[in-house]
Amino acid sequence: MLLFARNIGGRASLRVSSFHSSPLQNPFPLFLTPSSLSSQNSIFARPVIWFTSFLCVIRYPFVSKPSFDDIASESMRSFLQQDGPHLSDSALAPIWVSKALVKLKGDPKSALKFFKEAGARAGFRHAAESYCVLAHILFCGMFYLDARSVIKEWILLGREFPGCDFFDMLWSTRNVCRPGFGVFDTLFNVLVDLGMLEEARQCFWKMNKFRVLPKVRSCNELLHRLSKSSKGGLALSFFKDMVVAGLSPSVFTYNMVIGCLAREGDLEAARSLFEEMKAKGLRPDIVTYNSLIDGYGKVGMLTGAVSVFEEMKDAGCEPDVITYNSLINCFCKFERIPQAFEYLHGMKQRGLQPNVVTYSTLIDAFCKAGMLLEANKFFVDMIRVGLQPNEFTYTSLIDANCKIGDLNEAFKLESEMQQAGVNLNIVTYTALLDGLCEDGRMREAEELFGALLKAGWTLNQQIYTSLFHGYIKAKMMEKAMDILEEMNKKNLKPDLLLYGTKIWGLCRQNEIEDSMAVIREMMDCGLTANSYIYTTLIDAYFKVGKTTEAVNLLQEMQDLGIKITVVTYGVLIDGLCKIGLVQQAVRYFDHMTRNGLQPNIMIYTALIDGLCKNDCLEEAKNLFNEMLDKGISPDKLVYTSLIDGNMKHGNPGEALSLRNRMVEIGMELDLCAYTSLIWGFSRYGQVQLAKSLLDEMLRKGIIPDQVLCICLLRKYYELGDINEALALHDDMARRGLISGTIDITVPSVHT
Repeated sequence: MLLFARNIGGRASLRVSSFHSSPLQNPFPLFLTPSSLSSQNSIFARPVIWFTSFLCVIRYPFVSKPSFDDIASESMRSFLQQDGPHLSDSALAPIWVSKALVKLKGDPKSALKFFKEAGARAGFRHAAESYCVLAHILFCGMFYLDARSVIKEWILLGREFPGCDFFDMLWSTRNVCRPGFGVFDTLFNVLVDLGMLEEARQCFWKMNKFRVLPKVRSCNELLHRLSKSSKGGLALSFFKDMVVAGLSPSVFTYNMVIGCLAREGDLEAARSLFEEMKAKGLRPDIVTYNSLIDGYGKVGMLTGAVSVFEEMKDAGCEPDVITYNSLINCFCKFERIPQAFEYLHGMKQRGLQPNVVTYSTLIDAFCKAGMLLEANKFFVDMIRVGLQPNEFTYTSLIDANCKIGDLNEAFKLESEMQQAGVNLNIVTYTALLDGLCEDGRMREAEELFGALLKAGWTLNQQIYTSLFHGYIKAKMMEKAMDILEEMNKKNLKPDLLLYGTKIWGLCRQNEIEDSMAVIREMMDCGLTANSYIYTTLIDAYFKVGKTTEAVNLLQEMQDLGIKITVVTYGVLIDGLCKIGLVQQAVRYFDHMTRNGLQPNIMIYTALIDGLCKNDCLEEAKNLFNEMLDKGISPDKLVYTSLIDGNMKHGNPGEALSLRNRMVEIGMELDLCAYTSLIWGFSRYGQVQLAKSLLDEMLRKGIIPDQVLCICLLRKYYELGDINEALALHDDMARRGLISGTIDITVPSVHT
């Protein structure tokens, strides 16, 4: 049983550090020492204390709660017995715990028990010094895990007191035991483990100052945390601090910093470290090379990625699945699918099996390129080889099907996804909602939106923008404004995509002035119109006949340094061709190719159609051949334009060849194509061929207009085939293609 003196006085403010500045005295000066007992004629000279002690023994001979005597070791009991009578619980002070711990430094186990028991007392709180003293004692006694736990508890407690310097406090108590600096490495490591990265960096600087450096392993952990927090600059700075301090970074250390810098796009710094590690005799491993390949690929430096890949092989480092996946991903990302396939084949030749990431990357690339058939083939193949598609795989296919308007297939995939136990994410739901909005199925879109809200999903900016776009497209302006109001309530600020959608909706209604007002509103919010918004305005100006304003916007884009895309050029060229300014359109076509932009099928189609309609057939043919050379498949409009152009220029044979090519490749002729062919052959007297084409289109359910039928009939009469003409006239009248009272002597009119 411990008995405590009542008058603790002002000595509780003494610091442990004072223990070592002078010869060690009795750590509890309020204890009654043997000498004081003798000077006062033994304990019986204090009858009150003796009587109180006697009552305690009689009243509480056995107690359920263990006292310090119960938990202390023999050395602890010896210490207390030697230093005087016991103190009562109420008199326990933090500074006395610290002094008691110093006495117990030779018995770490008892010191820890004593510390825990004291801390368990109601209303008691250990001083920081007690934590530090115990940490030193435990570490010197090789109780490393216990020391770590004590330091961790102390740091968590110290968080409540701003300005607490953990290193300084631990350093000030270092002489409790024989010098051992591993405890400071533990402090550093715990700070990192608790996510106190800035405190850990400050701790490192002080450790460096006193030359008690942490282990490289502990430094690696801080670098790992900094890199995961996307703090490449801080990671690089700390790495340099390590080197200056004299620590020798390992390959693992270099890999973390190089990987972090590469992910953040700082390839120059990453490459510099790569060369530095080689100069120091460290051999880059597969992680090093993969980090650089992925970094170069993500920023579009494909040549750099390939160069590192070749260097990797030359160094005898075998590429793995991650290496090939990085290469495939970067080439797919920048629409270089054929090159991605080369690495897929190389991967297989090395005996490496494509995994879910490989398949998903290629499927996503096919989907984004509009090659849904190829995407579906890969999807089926990955299931065939036993790979389970993940949410990324399904979402790519769902989004692609929504974009082409095949919502049945999209929702079929969504159902399949759920049956396979793959969770839908917000991106998947956004794709489905966007698809419904694009298809005008606003009621279903609203139901999906409501279901997501009810299920507690946190809806993002994009899903609100999709719904807003759907309302704008459906001309439900009131509901669109309601969505904007709801976004405002949720503190979702309109972004460029939403502003672009709003401008697009206004332009659809030819409200260009209101669109310009929205642009001014954007600028007030610190946003700058992007290529999509400018392209929308250019298209709107062309549609209302304001050609000069449309062309001026392109110049404005150039002046502001806004990237002019292929789509922008496509809108400009199409607009110029439709108003007959084909030579100006050709100049812009040449300008875009000189700037390294590759014309797409929309641009070729618009320009070929414009050239054909403006009697520039040879230029149109040259563009057609250029398309074929580049592997771009002409669409139906291109063929129809060339058929019409050849007919007007007296080349019915070439027109027929184009028609035959369409049939060979499985392209169905439409009303425009048949009209051009029938009118042309009628004009050149080839009425039997014209009639066979008329019969062909009728069999396909394509109905010619009355003007075309009259054109063919009149040619029969002109050629003197009266019987054929009368029979055809009766057949046409019976089919309802012409009026029975039509006067075929009326001068012909052709399209």
